[in-house]
Amino acid sequence: MTPDVVVPLAGMLMIVSIVLGIPLVRAYTKRVSAPNGPPQLSGDVTARLERIEHAIDAMAVEVERIAEGQRFTTKLLSERASREALPMKATEGRG
Repeated sequence: MTPDVVVPLAGMLMIVSIVLGIPLVRAYTKRVSAPNGPPQLSGDVTARLERIEHAIDAMAVEVERIAEGQRFTTKLLSERASREALPMKATEGRG
């Protein structure tokens, strides 16, 4: 082969190897440097998450109790309003 053919051919091969090689090398380095499996939590973090879970459960119970009390109060007020409204209607019909 003559130098007139070798230089452009080598240049093209170099460009092709760079274009294909860089993504392959990046993928390989990501695979090698990536930790295996999910990260391990320390005992302190696990204990804190457990306490947070218990606190959220306790708050949910308290919110449900508040909601039940609100429903009971609303029921009592609506019954009271309906009882007070009935005599007024009865007196209006007589007059």
